[in-house]
Amino acid sequence: MIKVTLKDGSSKEFENGTTLLAMAKSISEGLARVCLAAEVDGKVQDLRTTPEQDCTVNFLTWEDEGGKEAYRHTASHVLAQAVKRLYPKTRLAIGPAIENGFYYDFDFETPVSAADLEKIETEMKKIIKEDIPIERFTLPREQAMAAVEEAGESYKAELIADLPEDAEISFYRQGDFTDLCAGPHLMSTGKLKAVKLQYTAGAYWRGNEKNKMLTRIYGTAFPKKSELDAYLEQLEEAKKRDHNKLGRELGYFKTVDYIGQGLPIMLPKGARVLQILQRFVEDEEQKRGYLLTKTPFMAKSDLYKISGHWDHYREGMFILGDEEKDKEVFALRPMTCPFQFQAYLAEMRSYRDLPLRYNETSTLFRNEDSGEMHGLIRVRQFTISEGHLACRPDQLEEEFRGCVDLANFMLKTVGLDEDVTYRFSKWDENNKEKYIGTAEEWEQVQDRMRSILDHMGIDYTEADGEAAFYGPKLDIQIRNVFGKEDTLITVQIDFQLAERFGMEYIDTDGQKKYPYVIHRTSIGCYERTLALLLEKYAGALPTWLAPTQVKILPISEHYFDYAKKIESALMEKGIRTELDSRNEKIGYKIREAQLEKVPYMLVVGEKEQTDHTVAVRSRKDGDKGVMQLDEFLAEILAEIESKAK
Repeated sequence: MIKVTLKDGSSKEFENGTTLLAMAKSISEGLARVCLAAEVDGKVQDLRTTPEQDCTVNFLTWEDEGGKEAYRHTASHVLAQAVKRLYPKTRLAIGPAIENGFYYDFDFETPVSAADLEKIETEMKKIIKEDIPIERFTLPREQAMAAVEEAGESYKAELIADLPEDAEISFYRQGDFTDLCAGPHLMSTGKLKAVKLQYTAGAYWRGNEKNKMLTRIYGTAFPKKSELDAYLEQLEEAKKRDHNKLGRELGYFKTVDYIGQGLPIMLPKGARVLQILQRFVEDEEQKRGYLLTKTPFMAKSDLYKISGHWDHYREGMFILGDEEKDKEVFALRPMTCPFQFQAYLAEMRSYRDLPLRYNETSTLFRNEDSGEMHGLIRVRQFTISEGHLACRPDQLEEEFRGCVDLANFMLKTVGLDEDVTYRFSKWDENNKEKYIGTAEEWEQVQDRMRSILDHMGIDYTEADGEAAFYGPKLDIQIRNVFGKEDTLITVQIDFQLAERFGMEYIDTDGQKKYPYVIHRTSIGCYERTLALLLEKYAGALPTWLAPTQVKILPISEHYFDYAKKIESALMEKGIRTELDSRNEKIGYKIREAQLEKVPYMLVVGEKEQTDHTVAVRSRKDGDKGVMQLDEFLAEILAEIESKAK
């Protein structure tokens, strides 16, 4: 007999050899119907698993991430089985569950396109209807290798070759289809209910552009058709809000093939919003005691060798020159920290000088993979609200708090504060070569940072392996309309680079010491922030951020002179104004201004000209009637001043 402790703390005894599914049935038939997998001592397992010793078991349903993963992983195998039935000579690569769905990478003999997805999906539904039992079995390494080679599955053979010598090599069989896989999976194909194939994309084998390009088919799966329909409807809404579509349609940015991927051209509207954000950030940082710097866009490799970026970040840099051939090799900067440190080093520092807060609106360059590019979210040249603070150990918590407070203030002002989560990013103690510093130093600083976060009452998750190579960080995470998570703002504690650069200060005891350095952004990458704002507001940016705040629409050319006077009066007050002087009908002009998401339209005709008034139309409130110009000015200026959303 084995003793099984359940999630609620209760325990039951079962005969050795009892499957997890049988255990679930003994608790209740209802649980057995809805559970998809189980956690055994924290590890997600198939329901066909038979625990062999005392353990804790948590049965997983669709509400649990582990349950969703088993469900969608099974869907990826059904996709692979359907493809092999329709295209028998196709070679299989990998097919994991991912957030919101699954994919499988295929090496097709004859290319397939999006038009083929309907046929493949129909075959998947047949396999689901057949309710084929899914079996798991293992093979010794030699037999496993022989089996995949005989089947012509060269990608699977490569995966087996890379497994550790002592690894258990498992396969899953469903009818005439067998696949190398670690699992977990559902008990049969019939447990799947609603599946949908979405699109195809190219994907290099193992993510390496030197390898063959495979065809990746993406899909999603849900336990109810109604949930699938709701998700697909949500995706359609997301497409409407996608900044990559909206930003181009509204004239914020464009890309040009012969300029390059990840190098957007900011058009007047986009450039204006970035300027507004930049001025706002720099003014606020000045109020908080930051000292503005302006540093070069490139440096010799010598600088990056001191900082450690040459050893730890070189693949992400654009390098100008060849070390073997050229006397000097330069690189475009992927960050500003080693440049800003020179401001600290300009003179000897005392403990009285600290903290020192430096800020800079920095243009940075990072050699992102082509597959990672997406509109303004991830680009190769971008601008960031970067800052570095040098402080004494006794000032670290207060300065860290100040950085987080500034970031939260920015997020609240632009309206993104409710959309973010916080991640404490730590080093990976099993991969020490990625970092500088000793294990003891890392643990000490991470404990200090955890303590600060706890004192601040921040609700955060922890993530191993996400730290910078020189220290842990707080990442403020946000999702785009499609649910993909990115880092928007970071606050990092650096306990390494000050010593590397000789950044000393004379302490109260007369001894030279190295300060802590906090690396931080206040609003993150401006381009990414603009993208997220376009998605958040569906292109209708708040009035204070809108590139054009007011459009003046004369009913006919007879009222152009009056309209120009209105335009001058608004522009004198700093209101961003456009005059639509085209000889078009007023209804057409209004519709166009609405499509452009302009916050206010001022219609002027004979009556307005005679009475020295304006007819106001609001994007939010519709027709607001006729107003004196001063009355309208007072209203819009108050709205802009308050940064109302």
